[in-house]
Amino acid sequence: MLIVDAQVHVWAASTPERPWPARSAPHRAPLGKDELLREMDKAGVDRAVLVPPSWEGDRNDLAIAAAEAHPDRFAVMGRFDPDAAGARDQLAGWRRQPGMLGMRLTFHTELLRQPLLDGRFDWLWGAAERAGIPLMVLVHHGYAHLIDAVAARHPGLRLVMDHLGLNSTLKDDAAFRDLDKMLALAKRPNVAAKASALPCYTSDVYPYRWLHPYVRRVYDAFGPKRMFWGTDLSRLPCTYRQGITMFTEEMPWLSSGDKDWIMGRGLCDWLGWKV
Repeated sequence: MLIVDAQVHVWAASTPERPWPARSAPHRAPLGKDELLREMDKAGVDRAVLVPPSWEGDRNDLAIAAAEAHPDRFAVMGRFDPDAAGARDQLAGWRRQPGMLGMRLTFHTELLRQPLLDGRFDWLWGAAERAGIPLMVLVHHGYAHLIDAVAARHPGLRLVMDHLGLNSTLKDDAAFRDLDKMLALAKRPNVAAKASALPCYTSDVYPYRWLHPYVRRVYDAFGPKRMFWGTDLSRLPCTYRQGITMFTEEMPWLSSGDKDWIMGRGLCDWLGWKV
């Protein structure tokens, strides 16, 4: 079974030569590609999608360098600033960057959410659809209806709802109270769900049985081909291996075929990462 992590960050320290914008804090000390490869090898992860973190700003240099050095292990869903000079001209060659599969857009803080609310991203949805660029979007449940509208207007645009739309400031019942708002997007065949970082959203401990009924609801709504496993490793409250076995060993209702799709095949198929 191919194991592909749908989300991992790599980043470097903020320096005068490469400063971070003052908009969010990192999960931990910097995590580089070499350390990540060691962790992947130890846990049994074949591939990982690198998602540049918001605290570094809208830059993709480290992730692209990692994918260029290890194209069999890493690919990138890059950050994109629609307000940057020449932003529209970048789309035609976006996927020609080393390892670049698509874009990741984050709307999980008041500052980062504003372009979604004020329409500054409106031009991007259609442009990405025309260019064949899949998008991962981090949108909390209260704003899921905005992504539903985008999916309806742009049926050729492939969208992935990151972390099931969960809010990292909440846990347990509070975190999952409005999950139905995200599950409603399953009616759109161009929307998939990233079942990533789930142990971060509960006070339970491994094997996180409190989460299993919610995973089943996502499975029932999206099916195994549109439900992608991932960890967001740098903030995972358990071992990397446990992040895998929670799905592969602790959910007996998942068939071997289901796990094949959920643990990697479906993500690669959705993003166009050749196996």
